[in-house]
Amino acid sequence: QVQLQESGPGLVKPSQTLSLTCTVSGGSITTGYYYWSWIRQPPGKGREWMAAIAYSGADYYNPSLKSRTSISRDTSKNQFTLQLSSVTPEDTAVYYCARFRALRDARLSLGGSWGQGTQVTVSS
Repeated sequence: QVQLQESGPGLVKPSQTLSLTCTVSGGSITTGYYYWSWIRQPPGKGREWMAAIAYSGADYYNPSLKSRTSISRDTSKNQFTLQLSSVTPEDTAVYYCARFRALRDARLSLGGSWGQGTQVTVSS
C-alpha cells in the first residue's frame, strides 16, 4: 500500500518561494506507470491540479501556474518536490501530493492515492 506524506513550511511570506516535498513509501516513483502530482485546495474553493511528474521523469504543468511552478524528484530518496515562486496570499491552501494512474485523472483529481495534505499560509 503506497503512502504519501507532504512536508514543508506552514507559513510563507509574500514574494517568497514555497517548497514542498512529498515522501513516498510502499512504492517507487520510477515504476508502475504512475503520475505523481501536486494539488491544492484554497479555503472555500475547489481542488486545483498544479503539476505532475511521471514515472519516466517527464513533467506536466497547469498552464495557469506554469510560469511560477517547478516539479522535480529525488529518486534516491523516493521523493518529489514542488516549488512555487512569487507567492501571494491567494496561494494560501491545503497542498496535497497524490499518485494517479493517468494524467487525465490527476488533472481532474479523480481517484488516486493521496497524502493527508499540509496547510500553507502566505502572510507577512
